[in-house]
Amino acid sequence: MTVATVGKRLGGSMSAAVLALAFGMAGGGKVLAQAAAPSQAAPSSPSLGKTLQRIQSSGVVVIGHRESSMPMSYVAHGTPMGYSVDVCLQVAQALGRHLKLRETKVAYRLVTSSSRFDAIEKGEVDLECGSTTNTAARRERVAFTIAHFIASSRIVVQSDKPYSRIEDLDGKTLASTAGTTNIDSLAREAATKSVRVRIEPAKDHAEGFGWVVSGKVQGFAMDDVLLYGLRASHTRPQDLKVIGKPMTIEPYAVAFERNNSELKAVVDAELRRLIQTRELHRLYDKWFTQPIPPQGINLGMRMPHLLVDSLKYPSDYVPQ
Repeated sequence: MTVATVGKRLGGSMSAAVLALAFGMAGGGKVLAQAAAPSQAAPSSPSLGKTLQRIQSSGVVVIGHRESSMPMSYVAHGTPMGYSVDVCLQVAQALGRHLKLRETKVAYRLVTSSSRFDAIEKGEVDLECGSTTNTAARRERVAFTIAHFIASSRIVVQSDKPYSRIEDLDGKTLASTAGTTNIDSLAREAATKSVRVRIEPAKDHAEGFGWVVSGKVQGFAMDDVLLYGLRASHTRPQDLKVIGKPMTIEPYAVAFERNNSELKAVVDAELRRLIQTRELHRLYDKWFTQPIPPQGINLGMRMPHLLVDSLKYPSDYVPQ
């Protein structure tokens, strides 16, 4: 786990604050670096719940991040970064203030689509900061903050192929990432429209996208923002296109320990503060309308109307 002090500025200054010796990125939930010594803090109280007790005792907020969910949560130059990560860094500061810590540090732990909820339930991460959709089934395992992004599930294909909608992919092989809502929504959409497809589960977004590039599969279904990020980072973006009508609406939110009312109150209050002060809008602009690491790509994505409207009345309510 890489451990760093949470600074007042986010982004480029983060790497300068690394306080532990990094061993290099590893797969799955492997530890990335030694944890720093705990901050001096008051003894933990059982009433705080497991997550807040851990943070108060150690002075460290553990952020679960993704490897290739650009621009939400990914690794560049060996450092976790992205829109969701920046949101979580603000939440980490709020947790430190709430617990009256003298110094708040963050530790990064790599998680995948398949391991993220296990990591929360096992207490390996305090905040899961990726491209995670708030759903009823997932709320049986974890809690969610107010949504900070709204995506929709679509399909990326090779540009020179005559595909513009899912019906054009009848009889083809498609991929989606294991452990995501997209793999289920793709199957439902195909069944609803009587489209016969074979669905291959990929271990992560990069693998599924790579299968399209290599021709192993004809399409990769994932949230549109991630597809545009993968496409933009490809050496020849023009060779790929995103097709089809939205198959789902995906409200992204930070996931954390469920049945912890005090923790939820703190993280929701911080999300509301970010929205009301428009700090969230500035973070959005940083990652979606400006050049981002590692290649200086500008996604040029203005805030979608669904997100603009949802931020007018911030809520964690999701009907399904």
